[in-house]
Amino acid sequence: MDSREYSSILQHVHVNIPFTMLIDSYLPLFLEHGVNPEIGLDAAALDGFDASDFNAVAGRIRQRQLAVTFHAPFMDMSPGSPDPQIREVTRRRFEQVLRLMPLFRPKTVVCHAGYEGRRYGFSRDEWIEMSLGMWRWLAERVSAEGGRLMLENVYEHGPEELCCLFEQLAADQVGFCFDVGHQQAFGKAGMDRWLTQLGPFIGQLHLHDNHGEADDHIALGSGTIDFTGLFDWLAAHRGRPPIVTLEPHEEKELWPSLEYLARRWLPAVSR
Repeated sequence: MDSREYSSILQHVHVNIPFTMLIDSYLPLFLEHGVNPEIGLDAAALDGFDASDFNAVAGRIRQRQLAVTFHAPFMDMSPGSPDPQIREVTRRRFEQVLRLMPLFRPKTVVCHAGYEGRRYGFSRDEWIEMSLGMWRWLAERVSAEGGRLMLENVYEHGPEELCCLFEQLAADQVGFCFDVGHQQAFGKAGMDRWLTQLGPFIGQLHLHDNHGEADDHIALGSGTIDFTGLFDWLAAHRGRPPIVTLEPHEEKELWPSLEYLARRWLPAVSR
């Protein structure tokens, strides 16, 4: 694949890649093609590599002048937990991420908002209070390192489950990372409702496709998500486009997604 074919779109997007895969296999591809990484940091990465490993990768990314975003750990993280010890474990993981920010200088740090009605519906007020405390602390720390905190939807059924967070965190400059794949696979509300209620808070997009039955992470245009409607809405309502991140789970899904964005999204941004 000739990266020159995609030079016009690659500079505008990030591609999610776990750090464990980046350091083991994919760093040469990202450097060769000039792909801006969204680096996924999970327990295996944070505990399995030392400062010299992270510094070596960060140095090569800086040398290539690539832009970076971070995806913080999400497995078993519970920032709104009523259990203070669970929140402390979550905070310690976030502190590990913060220590890497001076090396990589990420533009954003994406975290899962983490609301599930079946788990927290009976104690929603407490979940909101605990979440706000965690996110205000983290937003301040991320901002101090030159980045911006983004909260992503996953299992939330509708935007109203998150509206109160973004409204109360507006002063902290916390943005919404709208994952349209999660919205279609797990949500109960249509994209129009998400955009109407949370569109003003969107600072980043996570883009991947599916058929509405599972979180497949297939190439854009190979599922049933209405990306054209999303891009048209953003062009009409947002002066500056958000950060766009592709989340392919296999390399073969990346190149068709870039081609799709070059045809469908770049013209809307250029209007």
